[in-house]
Amino acid sequence: MRIVADAYIPFLKGLLDDVADVVYLSPDAINADAIKEADALIIRTRTKCNADLLKGSNVRFIATATIGYDHIDTNYCAHSGITWTNCPGCNANSVVNYMYAVLTTLFPEGLSAKKLGIVGVGNVGSRVAKMAHNLGMTVLLNDPPRAKNEPNIPFLPLSELQRQCDIITFHVPLASDTYHMVNADFLRNCTRTPLIINAARGEVCDTQALLDYTGNVVLDCWENEPNISLPLLDKVLIGTPHIAGYSVDGKANGTRMAAAALCRFFDIKKEINITIPGKKGIPYCVQAESYALKAHPELFEAFRNNYPLRRDNISY
Repeated sequence: MRIVADAYIPFLKGLLDDVADVVYLSPDAINADAIKEADALIIRTRTKCNADLLKGSNVRFIATATIGYDHIDTNYCAHSGITWTNCPGCNANSVVNYMYAVLTTLFPEGLSAKKLGIVGVGNVGSRVAKMAHNLGMTVLLNDPPRAKNEPNIPFLPLSELQRQCDIITFHVPLASDTYHMVNADFLRNCTRTPLIINAARGEVCDTQALLDYTGNVVLDCWENEPNISLPLLDKVLIGTPHIAGYSVDGKANGTRMAAAALCRFFDIKKEINITIPGKKGIPYCVQAESYALKAHPELFEAFRNNYPLRRDNISY
C-alpha cells in the first residue's frame, strides 16, 4: 500500500516504512497528482482534504495528526467512501503549558484576583480550567453543547463571561457557530475590556474587530495563516505562529494516534512506539517566540516547521 505523508510531522519518518511505501512531501507538494495512487494520507492542518485534492484518487483513509479537522471536507469524504480520523486531546497538555506561560508572563504579580472565562470546555478547555484553579483564579465556563447534556455542571451563558471576566480564552473547534465568534459586537459587550486569548483557530476571531478593540490580545492562531495581519501582529501583547500545541509530547501523541489509527483501518499488526527526547523542567519562554515572530513574520511557516524542542512541564 502507498501512504502520502506530510514530511514535517515529527517522529513519522520510518515509523510505517516497514509496512507501506511512504512518500514524504511538504504540505505545498501534496496535490491531486501526488496523491492519485495513494491509499492513505497522513496530514496536518495545512493540507486541505477536499474534492480538489481527493477526486479521482485511490485514497480510502485520511489521518490528521491534529485535534482540529476543519481542513477535512467531511461531507465529501462521507459521500466518497473515505474514512478519516483526527487525534482528539493529543496536544491538550501542550496548550495548557502555553496558556500557563502566557498568564504567568503577563501577570507576574499573581493571578488570584483575576476572573478567567473559558469558551469551549473540551479536552483543552477543561485542562486549562484545572491549571487556572491551581493559580488561584476564579474560572467561569461556557460550553453550550455540554451545558445542554450536563445540567449539573455550572456552565454560564457567554454574556456572563462578557460581564464578569478579566481574561477570556477560546478553545473551540472552527464551525459555523464559532466563525468570527469574537467580533465587534462581542467585544463591545465586554464590560471589563478583558484580555482576549485565541489558541483555537484563527477564524474564531474577526481580525478587524481585534484591530479596533481597545483591550489587549494574545494570539497563537490567525486568520489567513501564514499571511497574517501585520498591524494585528504589532498590536498583540504576545503573538506566536500557531505553536501552542507544538510541544514534543503533543507532537508524539498526535503521530502515534494517527499511525495507530491507520494500522487499525488497514488491519496492520504493528505496535507503534515513539521515544521522546529531551528532559522536562526547561522553562518555556513564550515571549521569546513572540519577539521572533514580530521581528520576522515572513518566517511564520518556517518557525512552525522548525520548532525547537519543548517538553510539557504541566500535565492534567
